[in-house]
Amino acid sequence: MTVLQIREIMDRIPHRYPFLLVDRVVELVPQQRVVAIKNVTMNEPFFQGHFPGAPVMPGVLIVEALAQAGAVLLLCDIPDRASKLVYFTGIDQARFRRPVVPGDQIRMTVEVMKLRARSCKMRATAEVDGELVAEAEIMSALVER
Repeated sequence: MTVLQIREIMDRIPHRYPFLLVDRVVELVPQQRVVAIKNVTMNEPFFQGHFPGAPVMPGVLIVEALAQAGAVLLLCDIPDRASKLVYFTGIDQARFRRPVVPGDQIRMTVEVMKLRARSCKMRATAEVDGELVAEAEIMSALVER
């Protein structure tokens, strides 16, 4: 089992502030599963407009965080990963169960359902305090930079 801190995550995926949505990886089993953490704070730039006085993390950003965790998983054991990108190509069965607000810590679990040389389908869930907040099936493609 592998644990990754923020610098190691940034070595694996190209996302940067304000769009890097994975803070830590607490479990990583190559080609199988990743468990990652996103700490949600009031300092997130999207809370300025979503929604003033009642901040809620946009569902599309929760899905993006799940997709980024999946990208970390897909790129973890590729030797030439600096020359690759993971594109988010599709989403099925997305459901949002409750709002995510400042102070929440999202625990994201992404598991490989089907893996091919250049594409992958993953099952992703997001939980806060053990309660399901979002889930989806995510499709991605591995491409040259």
